[in-house]
Amino acid sequence: MGQCYTSGDFKKYFNENMQDLGLPVPSTLFDTYNTALSTASTMVGTLATLGKGATMAELVGATVGLEKLAVAASIGASAYTGAAIGSIAVAAGRSLGCGSRMSDLFVMARQNKLEFDGLAAFYANNPQVIQKNHPGRARFGMQARIAPANFSYA
Repeated sequence: MGQCYTSGDFKKYFNENMQDLGLPVPSTLFDTYNTALSTASTMVGTLATLGKGATMAELVGATVGLEKLAVAASIGASAYTGAAIGSIAVAAGRSLGCGSRMSDLFVMARQNKLEFDGLAAFYANNPQVIQKNHPGRARFGMQARIAPANFSYA
């Protein structure tokens, strides 16, 4: 994890994202990145067996260890699984990005007409630009003078 990561950040960001989606978050199943990946993997594997139309009640009934997900019994299993996977990605990105959201960058770029071809690829390849504590940030100023081949100003 990044230098700005503190214990509990992943859980905090995961819970925030799930709550923003209006979905329940049972304790312990998604508390850490590794636990969340394991839980999501179990959900995906079971869902593959049950089929995409399975309910959370069916998913919980077919697995061991997911009993706490019974609180989401009325939700479609594939919808909840997809939301959990998306929330893992959001929480991991925010944990590594010192709380920043990549979406914040893209919204700001669009609102201020700062978009350019290759915007997403540029920031994915140069995370130091938006991570103030990134160890390579100070070196970026020199590298930015030579734009990547796919970089163009709109």
